[in-house]
Amino acid sequence: MSSDTLHGLYAITDARLMPDDDTLLTAVGAAIRGGARIVQYRDKSDDADTRLRQARMLTTLCTAAGIPLLINDDVELAAASGAAGVHLGQSDAALAAARERLGPDAIIGITCHDQLELALAADRGGADYVAFGAFFASKTKPNARPAPLTLLQQARRQLRCPIVAIGGLSVDNAGHVIAGGADMVAVVHALFAQPDIEAQARRFSALFDTVESSHSPDQ
Repeated sequence: MSSDTLHGLYAITDARLMPDDDTLLTAVGAAIRGGARIVQYRDKSDDADTRLRQARMLTTLCTAAGIPLLINDDVELAAASGAAGVHLGQSDAALAAARERLGPDAIIGITCHDQLELALAADRGGADYVAFGAFFASKTKPNARPAPLTLLQQARRQLRCPIVAIGGLSVDNAGHVIAGGADMVAVVHALFAQPDIEAQARRFSALFDTVESSHSPDQ
């Protein structure tokens, strides 16, 4: 895993926005061309055949582009599809069990909501990244408890692993979480509900250069 793999735009799919195979592949391809550094396949349906087929299709697409594909909340689907790893919530498969199933090279991320202690435990347990949120009102998880921007600053000082910010992020506000210490910004609707996904991905990606250059020690 290169040093810049877990840095930048983190694109998360949505089955309602991408209801069929062609739409899914087209949208994800556009996000990758626009600069997405990592993709997560998220489908909460119980259609196992569709989920496996789509996960395998996305694995092929992402592998060809040199971009890791993670599977949301399903270790077995990640293994069966050949995905690069999995993103787990606090109620999903345990980190240690996921690592044992997927191997030492798999990318495993953990949702930590607004709780630094959960992130510290995940970091100690070998997570490849932790995710905090929601920082703003989220369409995907409207009932998520808000996380303060100061959490990112605290986490940055204490964690070894990369940090993902998620929840209601847009091109207009994502710069705040990047400046606060987020290595990645994870987006769903703000990317995939846009008429030009590739252009929107470029806007998000450009924020990292803009914010990080303004915070450079040389500035």
